[in-house]
Amino acid sequence: MKYSAEKSVGAILLLVVALLFMGIPPAAAESGSKPLLISPKANAPTRAVAADDPAAAAAAAGVCGTGYSLYYAERLPDERRFGTLFIYTKPGAAENQPVCAIFDNNTSAAKYMKIKLCSNWIADGCTQDSGTFSQYAGPVYQKRGGCGKVTAIMKNSASSSTALIDAVRSTTAC
Repeated sequence: MKYSAEKSVGAILLLVVALLFMGIPPAAAESGSKPLLISPKANAPTRAVAADDPAAAAAAAGVCGTGYSLYYAERLPDERRFGTLFIYTKPGAAENQPVCAIFDNNTSAAKYMKIKLCSNWIADGCTQDSGTFSQYAGPVYQKRGGCGKVTAIMKNSASSSTALIDAVRSTTAC
C-alpha cells in the first residue's frame, strides 16, 4: 500500500486534534506521549515544578531524547518565573552520568538566552547554546556531565547589560 504526503500530513493533523480533544498537549505528544521519568534523586522543589507543569517538563525531556529522567528543575529567577531550568540525567555513576539541560523561556516574548553545560571532566570542556529564543535554549549535552556546572542567562537583548536571569547551578549532587 502506498502512502502519499497528503495522507501523512492528514494523519498527523488528525493525531494532534485527537490529542487536544483528550487534553494532551502536542508538546507531550512530541516527547512520545511517554510519562515523564523523574530521577529518584530529584529533590522536592524539582518534583513540585514537574507537578505544577508536567507538560513542560515532559516536553523538555522529549527534546533531550530517550532514556533521560528529570533530575533538577528550578523556576528562575524566583516566583516571577521568567524561565525554568531543567536538568535531565541518564543512569550511571554520578561523576560519569550523561546530562542534558534545557532553559525554558516562560515569558511571552523572545529573549536573548544562553545555556552552558560544563562537565566535571576538564578535558570534556563545555557545550552551549545561545541566541534570541521564544521557546527555549538548548538542549546541551555532556556525555559525562554529572558533578558539572550549568549556567543559565536571560536578557532582553544580547547587548543588554542587565540580566533578567544569571544563574549557575551544579548539574548533580556529588
